[in-house]
Order: sequence, then structure tokens, then C-alpha cells
Amino acid sequence: MSNYVGEPNPRTMFLEGPFGAGKTTFAVETLFAWLEADIPPEQIVITVPQRTLARRYILALRSVDRPASGDVSIRTLNGLAQDMVDIYWPVVAPEYGFSDPELAPRYLTIETAQYVIGRFVDDAVERGEFEAIKATPQVIARQIIDNMGKAALMDVPYTAIPELLTQAWGPQRARKRVLAYQTAGQIAEQYRTYCLKNRLLDYALQIELFVDLLKKPPIRERFYGQYSYIIADHVEEEAALMHDLLVEWTNRAEGMLVVADWDGGFRVFLGAAPEGIDRLREACDGVMTMGDSLIPEPALKALQQEIAHGIKPEAVEPVETDELGYSFAFHNFYPQMLDWVADKIAWLVDEEGVPPREIAVLAPFLSDALLFSLTYKIEKRGVLTLSHRPSRALRDEPAARTLLTLTALAHPHWGQMPPQPDVADALAQAIGDLDPVRAQLLTKIVYRPNSDPPLTSFDNIKPEMQARITYRAGQLYDDLRFWLLEDYPQRYEGQTAPLDHFFSLLFGEVLSQAGYGFHNSATAGRVTAELVESARKFRQSLYSEGASLDAIGNRYFDIVRQGLLSALYVASWRDELADAVFIAPAYTFLLRNRPVDVQFWLDVGSTGWWERLDQPLTHPYVLSRTWPQERIWQDSDEVEHQRDMLWKITQGLVRRARRHIYLGISDLGEQGFEQRGPLLTVFQGILGRHPQTPDVDNTDHE
Repeated sequence: MSNYVGEPNPRTMFLEGPFGAGKTTFAVETLFAWLEADIPPEQIVITVPQRTLARRYILALRSVDRPASGDVSIRTLNGLAQDMVDIYWPVVAPEYGFSDPELAPRYLTIETAQYVIGRFVDDAVERGEFEAIKATPQVIARQIIDNMGKAALMDVPYTAIPELLTQAWGPQRARKRVLAYQTAGQIAEQYRTYCLKNRLLDYALQIELFVDLLKKPPIRERFYGQYSYIIADHVEEEAALMHDLLVEWTNRAEGMLVVADWDGGFRVFLGAAPEGIDRLREACDGVMTMGDSLIPEPALKALQQEIAHGIKPEAVEPVETDELGYSFAFHNFYPQMLDWVADKIAWLVDEEGVPPREIAVLAPFLSDALLFSLTYKIEKRGVLTLSHRPSRALRDEPAARTLLTLTALAHPHWGQMPPQPDVADALAQAIGDLDPVRAQLLTKIVYRPNSDPPLTSFDNIKPEMQARITYRAGQLYDDLRFWLLEDYPQRYEGQTAPLDHFFSLLFGEVLSQAGYGFHNSATAGRVTAELVESARKFRQSLYSEGASLDAIGNRYFDIVRQGLLSALYVASWRDELADAVFIAPAYTFLLRNRPVDVQFWLDVGSTGWWERLDQPLTHPYVLSRTWPQERIWQDSDEVEHQRDMLWKITQGLVRRARRHIYLGISDLGEQGFEQRGPLLTVFQGILGRHPQTPDVDNTDHE
């Protein structure tokens, strides 16, 4: 059902509703109505908060059943900024103090920005200037970069960030935290000076330059005049700066559709300002409301209302029906809960015919241990899995660790021979028929870290040992060894190829072939693609032509091993077609915008469903336009925002489930502590009001 209020033929329209109501479908139809009306494609732009959310539009524009789409633009805020900086670089570069402004700028990703700022962070850590906080150098670097980006979105100097954080921290709290803020501010200044000297543009600098360019009337007119028809989707996930642009466009556009999701705002930690959609609604000529989600079955809609009542009883009434579309299983210990999840998934796939891709396993956080255990248990039951943790370090992925270990073995002159357990793990991952026990045995025999070459042939092993390892695994090992130590080096006649080429060739010619561990593995393929892109951008953005490829590869290898945090890779968000159970943190699943038939919520008693990630050097709510300066962040503020975010997460998850939600509850959590979090309290209240509702499945695995 939809409802419209406003002018009969609105030039600009605001479209809102819950997830799954058909808003993006309406937007796609609007796009093609414009094209069929002979609106020039180059006058149309579609804006989204991140590239992955443009997938529906990209697929529609590629459809052979649709009219020619020509040059319809799809842009994020960063894309709009980069377009303008590219055009007006000769104007803005000298004004900002860039060295050699006549040369083109070099754009940084979050990864390459971490590398550049890392040297300044490491020096400060060595001096003990961050002793007041518990964070790795990589996390410190990322939070400083994040602060600079938030400052740009707020249109305040990045040098003001330490003072803003200090004011919110308050004088009654530990002074050491304030000193850490000040050190972070000094590092930001050192980093910015280095960027200006080397023509490096990170996200913050791009936005700053963009904002300054728009203050010049001729450039401002050119920017707003380039597009006459605008579709702005997921505006609840956009920053306040993007809302400024869209409000201005409502005064200029010949046609405009603004789309908002009621339950959005999941990207607050990235600068989203969901409260800003009110400005956009008021700026449009008409407002259409699509009030009902078409995805959940009635029982899940009832569950959604019950959860909402449990979190905000003053705002939502409970339901009368006992059909709530969920069931739970209570276990004493964490491994029992994981066994139950794996068994239930196998039953759903084998007995109920649910496609694996229609199942999502979600947790507040996804540790390496949890991911490994879940993946092993589910795949042991014959069901494929796929995982995604966008905030993890590149090295944390098993496939990436395998590639890095094999890289070290293929470049012995770097002097970075991996320890024996790493080699054994890499061989177990790389060779499909080699289990961890035999991989350790093989490694103990063939690995010689102090020799050149570091690996000996399987043919040199005693026959009884060959039989234990198996000749099949031995042949695969020898083929891999030959490629690493002889075949690949001979191609370049002793010269080092770019490391991204090495990763690509190793995957394509060896690891993805039949018999090897990456064969038919969607996750391994995705991780390899990310590593290839990461290494290529590192090489291209930070080094000029003629630089030593060997030295570049060695340096990249170093920083990835140290814990370089990953950038956003579109490929890792485009694997919806893989027929595999999806395992991810709840936030990640929500940002994918893809519904499934069945969800599993793990560790419902964990406070992780409620607590905000500890970010000692930044703050998503304080560093926003809406936070009053000089106001101290109180515990009551934390509780209010935690409750609001728990509301958004749970409402968003239920609206992305079609048939059923299973709750995994463990008395003791992953770390062995009792679990009594707020989400568990909410479901205890639901069970108290509807004691006969859930199909209680309490099958422990002793």
C-alpha cells in the first residue's frame, strides 16, 4: 500500500518506507520512464552512499529488455568529489599548497592511506604516547584517518578534532585520554603535510577540496548544472554534506526522486546522518509513503512488532497473535550452540530444500575462531559457506595468509621466511587432499628455512613417509613447489614482477586448479581478487614508474603482515549468486541489502548486540553536526544511542527475513562468561507474553 501527499505532478518527490516495500523498484521504473521520455542519459545521475548499493541500478541498466541507457552516471559523494577535483585540479592545487601542482594527483585508498600515516603512528607508539588507550597501530591509524574524514564532512578544520573530542570527554575523566587526542591531532598534521608534499589525496582531502570548489560561484553553477534528473537512493545512509547537495538540487532539478529507508542509518560510524532526511522530505514537492514490507511473512511481521515493543514499549504496542515466526535453542556451552546451528542448517538444506544461499548466520561480532568453527562444522555437513568481514585485516583471511606464506617462499631473498606452522597451514589450505596433520608432517620434512631453495622435493622423502602423506598430495605439492621456485622465476629471467601479477598467476595457474584448495572456493577467489587489487593500487598510487618492483613488493608484504585493514572491495559484496550459507556480522548483512529465507542469530545473550565498538580516538555521534559543542558525552547518551541502534539492527534484520529466524542462545559465551545482554531480555519478555509461540528446539550436543 502506498500513500501520496503533495502537488499533482511533482517535479521533486520524496519516497519513504521500510526495507522491502518496493522503493528501489519504483526508482528503477522512474529511471526508465525518464529514458523512454527521451531524457538524455548524460543528464541523469543516481547517487548512493556506497558503490555496492548501486547494484540494482547497474543490473537494470544492463538489461537487454530496457531502452538504451547510454551515459547514465552512478556516483557516491566521493565519486562526485573526485570528478570535480579531477576537472579543477589546476585551480585548487596551487591554492591548497600541493607540491608540483602541474602534475596529476595520486588518490589514496584506506589501505594506502594507512601505509602513509603508519610511519608517524609507529613513531608515536614507540614514544609511549598512546599508552592510555588499548589499540594496535593499525587501529590508531584508521581512527585518525576516520576523524579527518568526519571533519571534512562536517566542514570544520581537521585540526579542531582533538578539541571537540576533549570537550565531549569532559574534565572529570582521565587526562591521559586527552593527551592521546592531542597526539592523534599532531599525527594528522604530519600526515597532511606529507600528503601535500607528495600530491596524495585521501578521502578527507578530496572532500575538503570539493567543498572549497563549491564555494566558487562559477564552479558551483557548473556542478549543479551538469545533471537535470537525479535519483538519490538510501539517503538515510548519507552524510549531512550529501544532504546539503541534494537539498540544493531540489531547487534546480527538472526531475528528482529521493528515496529513504525508515529503518536505516546503519552507517553512522562512517558519517551517516539519518536525521537529515527530514530536510529532504520538506524540500520536495510531494511525499509518497510505501508503508508495508513485501518480504517477511505475517508471523515475522508480528515478531518485528514484538521486538520493537520490547526495546521501546512506550512507542509500540505488543501483538495478540502467538504466531511469531521464530524458534530458539538454549545451550549451556558455546560449541553446543554452534553444533546446533550446523545441524539445523543441514536439516534445512537436505530435508526442507532451502537453498544454502537463502540462509544467513549472523553474530554481533565474527572472530577468527568463530568463523573457523562455523565454517568447519557447516561444511563438514556438506553445505558450502561464504563469509564477509569488511573491517578485518587482509591477513586475517585464511586464503590471504596462504598467499602471503607462499609469496615469502617464492622470494627467499627478502629474508622473511615464515615459521614452520605457517607453512604447514598454507600447504593444508593450498592442497585439497592434505589435512593439517599430514601437512605438518610434510612441512617438517621438506621445509628448510635457512637453505636455498627453502623447499625440497617430495621425491627425496623416504617411501614410507610418502605413503603416509599420500602420493596424490605429494604430486600436488611438487607441482606447487616447481611453480614457486623454478617456473615463475624463470619467466622473468631473474627480474621481479609486480606482486599483484604474482598473486594473480599463482591463483590462476595453480591454486584454482582441480586438486588444490582454492578450486571452486568462492571465498578464496574473492580474497585473492581483493589482494590483487590492493597490491596493484599500492604500487600505482605510492610509487612512480621506474621504482624497484622488488622493493615495492617487499614493503607491501611487510605492511599486510603487520595488519593492514582492508578497503571496501565491490567484488566481495557481489557474490549473492553463490549457493552458499552466508556468515557475517549483523551490520555487514544489513548493508548488503539482500533478504534471505532463514536467519540464525548467534549468541543472543551477548552484549555485543547492544554495545558500540570501542573507538578510543574517535566518536561517531560527537563528531557530527548535530552534537552541541562543549557538551559532555554522558552514560545516558550512550544508553539512548545503544537502544536506538538495537532497534534499527533488529528491525532491519527481521525485515530481511522471509520465513523464519532461529535464535542460538548459550549460557556461556565465546570467552566463557555468562551472557545476559539486552537482546536476550527482549526475547525473555516476548516469551513471557507468548509462552506457547516458539517451536523450542533444545537439542544439546554433549
